[in-house]
Amino acid sequence: MSLNEILGSAISGLNASQSGLRSVSNNIANVGTPGYARERVGLTTAVTNGRVNGVIVGEPERVADRFLELSVYKRSGDMGQSEVTASYMDRLQALLGQPGSEAGLPARLDAISASAVRLTSGQAANQNASAFVADVEDAIKSIRQLDGDVSSLRTDVESEVGYTVERVNGLLTRVYELNNEVARLQGLGKSPAGAIDQRVAALEELSTMVKVSVRDQPDGRVILETPQGATLLDRRLRQLDYSTAGTGVAQPVYPSIGIRFAEPSGALGAATGDKIDSAAIGGKLGGLIDLRDRALPQFADKLGQLFGGLAQTLNAASNAGSAVPPPSRLDGRATGLAGTDRLGFTGATTFAVTKANGDLVAKTTIDFSSVATVGDAVAAINAGLGGAATASFTDGKLVISAAASGNGVATAQDATNPSSRGGVGFSQYFGLNDLVRSNDSPLVPSGFIGTDPHGFAAGQTTDIVLRDASGRSLTKFTLSPSGTTFNDLVGQLNASPLGDYGDFALDPKGRVQFQPDAAIAGASLTIVSDSTDRLGTGQSFSGLMSLTGASMGLGTGQIRPDIAMNAALMPLAKLQTGAAVGERALGQSDFRGGTLFIEELGKAVDFGSGGVATLERFSGLLLGGAGTEAAQATEAYEDASARRDDAVNRRDGFSGVSIDEELAQMVVLQNSYSAAARVISTATEMYDTLINMVR
Repeated sequence: MSLNEILGSAISGLNASQSGLRSVSNNIANVGTPGYARERVGLTTAVTNGRVNGVIVGEPERVADRFLELSVYKRSGDMGQSEVTASYMDRLQALLGQPGSEAGLPARLDAISASAVRLTSGQAANQNASAFVADVEDAIKSIRQLDGDVSSLRTDVESEVGYTVERVNGLLTRVYELNNEVARLQGLGKSPAGAIDQRVAALEELSTMVKVSVRDQPDGRVILETPQGATLLDRRLRQLDYSTAGTGVAQPVYPSIGIRFAEPSGALGAATGDKIDSAAIGGKLGGLIDLRDRALPQFADKLGQLFGGLAQTLNAASNAGSAVPPPSRLDGRATGLAGTDRLGFTGATTFAVTKANGDLVAKTTIDFSSVATVGDAVAAINAGLGGAATASFTDGKLVISAAASGNGVATAQDATNPSSRGGVGFSQYFGLNDLVRSNDSPLVPSGFIGTDPHGFAAGQTTDIVLRDASGRSLTKFTLSPSGTTFNDLVGQLNASPLGDYGDFALDPKGRVQFQPDAAIAGASLTIVSDSTDRLGTGQSFSGLMSLTGASMGLGTGQIRPDIAMNAALMPLAKLQTGAAVGERALGQSDFRGGTLFIEELGKAVDFGSGGVATLERFSGLLLGGAGTEAAQATEAYEDASARRDDAVNRRDGFSGVSIDEELAQMVVLQNSYSAAARVISTATEMYDTLINMVR
């Protein structure tokens, strides 16, 4: 081997050692840097004419395991989704209050039952009535407050959806730019390790926002896809397009998040045809969509059903009693009926007029089984009371007024053959003596049958959206009533896109029920808007048909204003239907109405799609379910976080920097450098010797 060859080999050794030392120094400088993979310099043997001629130094290479990196991305998506779910479910749980708290909703409902027991006592009757009214008012306010709090949570979630979309777009742009840089460096034969490390960090953060599938390309780029196969990034930049991003306004239904092509500047181009409309996208964004479109709306819907059940229970008791002295007029609420509508009642009700002291002035018992229309019922009441009181029916409201000053009006169900339409009595159906009122709902089942005229005018609409159990919008339909009967409306719904996923039917109580197909069990309806108004009564299709819990009237639910101001108007007495004219029909010390409240509060209530249960059980299941879901979300987050941390530790254990290993490698490289330098020194001496010999 010539001296030149010896020097060339030694110099290549020096270069190799220097390159290795630079990599070691870079590794040590990045100890603890998230996503950084240690570098190693690639060395190959230089061969010239079949003879070894030193070392060829390659570009630094990342020491990384692709499988371990992909595992981090996958588990980051699970952690991001469970983390945001746990956070908001904890907030919801905090709104419900601690178990056993006197300010909690269960305690408010229990207080109503306890106050009802005290109503049966004649001692401090006015104070007991005031306490009962206050407890009912507190319970309704608590339900409404909780509903408002849930709406505020949805507003917060919606705001965070907007911010998350913006962050995802920023990360997609970052990965796109780093893709180009990696491809450029790789094409030039230079090391892309630094750009890849930055891309890994961006991908790790992106995977917590949305669950992504990462595929490597030969040119060094990566392609990103959603779990559903929609492309988020390839050689062209894409951005998420959310028209309401950042508005933070609670809405019945939110638009889908579109995917559009984009310029590097961020300017949006054509739509790709793909969209994000469910929690299946995973990550933080998927968790937020699940909360916004499923968990929180379902809870709010149950709150509406709880209020509807509470109102029906309390009104059933209040309409079975009477205040003493009785009110001079009974003002019903809007029922959605017209005078020409089929009455649809079976059984009998007694109507009476008494003096202020309870002496009977007039009474009539009407068996509605033979009464055809609402107008006929009004005429029968007027005929039976013989001018002592007058009944009128206008804009869907029934009013019965005593003729003489000082007299009052009372009603009572027949003991052996009580009146009934849709499962409620005559007085409760028309709301003659309600304790709870709502401007948005009649608070009773409609009692309509399929052949009844629906009474909705052309041009009125109800916008309905069907969602699956995950909250994803399956389809929507705008019902514009046609035909003449409720059967026609049910037929419209079944013939609509909604009918492709289940069946609509009118139940025996006159409510439209939707039974989803087995493949989408748990699907539910959402009313986006409703401009329908039956015969000018102010009652909408969704309200009359009790389509959702949100249509149960919670928004305007309250204690009847006159009772709220004067608890002495509480209907705590029962009309003596067997009393003759001139005899005492109402007693000042009659508190049997309190017993009616106790009995009704203990009965099972038909919550429609919510099933049949007592108020106590329904509220327990509602609040307990929220607590269980919060606990499960916390456990899921802890598990997902542990799995993600394990994946990160495994990745970093393979590709991360170990100070001990790097220092050991530095010693080896220093020795190698010293050896190469010694060879150069020896070769130099040999050159000097040869030159001196020539001289």
